[in-house]
Amino acid sequence: MKKLLTLMFALALSVSLSSFALAQDKMDHDKMDKKEDKMEKKEKKHHHKKEKKEKKDEMKHDDMKKDEMKK
Repeated sequence: MKKLLTLMFALALSVSLSSFALAQDKMDHDKMDKKEDKMEKKEKKHHHKKEKKEKKDEMKHDDMKKDEMKK
């Protein structure tokens, strides 16, 4: 009887500890997804800024050409 009780206690303890480990593993994936999403947003923002800057530089260059042609 004592062996059965000890075995059941050990089994219950191992199941409860493993459930905590699995729950933490799932949270790590959620955090990783959030980090990846954040990085993607940052890259898109950076790309958009770069395009905007290039367009602005192009406009300045065109304006300078027009001014030179007027002289």
